[in-house]
Amino acid sequence: MAQQATPVRRARLGRTLGPEGTAVSGVVLLLPEGDEVSDRRPSALLAAASVRALGRRLARAGREEGLATHVVHYRYRGWNGAEAHLARDAEWAADETVRRYGDVPVCLAGVGMGGRAALRAAGNEAVNSVLAIAPWLPEDDVAAPPEPVKQLAGRQVLIVHGTNDGRSDPELSFRLASRAKKANRGVCRFEVHSDGHGLRQYRDEVAALAEDFVMGVLFGQSFSRPVEDALAAPPPLGLRMPLAAGFGKSLRR
Repeated sequence: MAQQATPVRRARLGRTLGPEGTAVSGVVLLLPEGDEVSDRRPSALLAAASVRALGRRLARAGREEGLATHVVHYRYRGWNGAEAHLARDAEWAADETVRRYGDVPVCLAGVGMGGRAALRAAGNEAVNSVLAIAPWLPEDDVAAPPEPVKQLAGRQVLIVHGTNDGRSDPELSFRLASRAKKANRGVCRFEVHSDGHGLRQYRDEVAALAEDFVMGVLFGQSFSRPVEDALAAPPPLGLRMPLAAGFGKSLRR
């Protein structure tokens, strides 16, 4: 009896949230949570849950501008060391976006381990911006090279992190942002005081901040004053910008 070939795993884009075809003028690729090590295939439903609500909000906000959002479905649940599977899938997704829509600006928006993937894959030519929410980053290790930041040059970067995050150390995202800011003025970071990894206490404020950033980097709309101030302020001020309660309630689109 002939042996069946093992199916080749492939990353894929979820269905479009937003306009179709030629109407698209900007894309957000949503990178869900992941694990540090795992060869298992992600559950499409559970993986997308961490980013789907944000994707829908962004699609609504950018509908008139031609914004499409896609959830990236990974081949593996894990980052898996030097394989960096999630980052490679994010790079594939950026290339696939160009194939589908042509030369449109792309924002990589990731949560947790997906935030690390967004930051790592930013060097793709189609990517003009990165939104990393509570990004998981590795502990500093003198025996290993630090997490790279050169790929962030020329990109607009926003990091959001809860100060009480027990899963993804907020101090590590601050250190990465500090290194990136030395070569790229377009880096800012907001701290959500007393909130944890899921940023549940300030869910609406984080979503409003993400919308403000995405509409600015993809379509040239004016940033809110807090984002402008964070981008303009020197370290550490622009990298420890507090996210105020109620942020977004007075924003006009």
